[in-house]
Amino acid sequence: MSAYTDQLRQKTDYLTKLLQSFHLPSMQVFPSAEQHFRQRAEFRVWHEGDEMCYAMFQKGQKASSNSLIKIEKFPIAAQSINDIMPRLMAAMAAQNVLRHRWYQVEFLATLSGEMLITLIYHKRLDEEWEVAARALQTQLGVWIIGRSRGQKIVLQQDFVTEKLTVHGQNFIYRQIEGGFTQPNARMCEKMLEWACTAAGDSQDFDLLELYCGNGNFTLPLSQHFRRVLATEVSKTSVQAAQWNIAANHRDNIEIARLSAEEFTQAFSGCREFERLRTQGVSLQDYDFSTIFIDPPRAGVDDETLQLVAQFERVIYVSCNPETLRDNLAVLTKTHDIQQLALFDQFPFTHHIESGVLLVKKSFQAA
Repeated sequence: MSAYTDQLRQKTDYLTKLLQSFHLPSMQVFPSAEQHFRQRAEFRVWHEGDEMCYAMFQKGQKASSNSLIKIEKFPIAAQSINDIMPRLMAAMAAQNVLRHRWYQVEFLATLSGEMLITLIYHKRLDEEWEVAARALQTQLGVWIIGRSRGQKIVLQQDFVTEKLTVHGQNFIYRQIEGGFTQPNARMCEKMLEWACTAAGDSQDFDLLELYCGNGNFTLPLSQHFRRVLATEVSKTSVQAAQWNIAANHRDNIEIARLSAEEFTQAFSGCREFERLRTQGVSLQDYDFSTIFIDPPRAGVDDETLQLVAQFERVIYVSCNPETLRDNLAVLTKTHDIQQLALFDQFPFTHHIESGVLLVKKSFQAA
């Protein structure tokens, strides 16, 4: 048994045991590639005399020569990241204006072939740096951003455009530097396909989505419903989602810039939000049958959970099995678990991504 197979089995066993108090269907398990699955990577830059290298440090220890781990290759990162790492290091080493006080680098790669590299410094970036960085950007065929304290220099753009394929259809996404994106793009495609299958064909009804981010799930799910209302509190994510909606020619999606807690208040009628009016969003126009939620690690708060429980169908994607278990303890009072999936988004770590489809007991009886 390979190390990867063993760790995936341990995750499957852990999730099964954690949720054993519920009546569970057979679990679908989606394994990851064992190498080159991660589209994001970041490293410290270690300077030793005239030499430089990518570096990590022993967990829990200060950055020092004693805890230093020199990185030449990073097998879990995308092949494109591994290919460009030595080219970037050689180019940086060749120019003092680029290498001086450079201490960190972040890579954001895509399946579409685009890449964004953020160079982070302990110095003020000036015009001389910008000229050299522009030449480097052209040389490497990437987008480059320079950062230092209180400074962000975007040479051309601060985003990449990703292309994901879901059941044979392509969707494009603007992924902004510093914004949240799923790091394992191939696993993300599997998650999107699972969610669409769980949604089924609900063209006569509408979908509510909470925590929509840049519209990662929103776009493919919108094909399965008459209309979609998606909520997100981050302005940056909302802007990216709006671009993605337009770029993919989806005309049945509206975005409400509200947190899940705020939307719960608006939906229950206990509070009005001027933002909904100015965005032209009328909750009365919707006939929801399904809610999709992909909450942060803290899970769904108690009030929002009461909102979720009102829906006939709940599609829940979780990045924290412990808070998922706590939320399911509430939701299974009114709903049955019909599908359960494990997505190995983060191989060789303890992190588990999972998906659950719940259907209301009364809805099934009808």
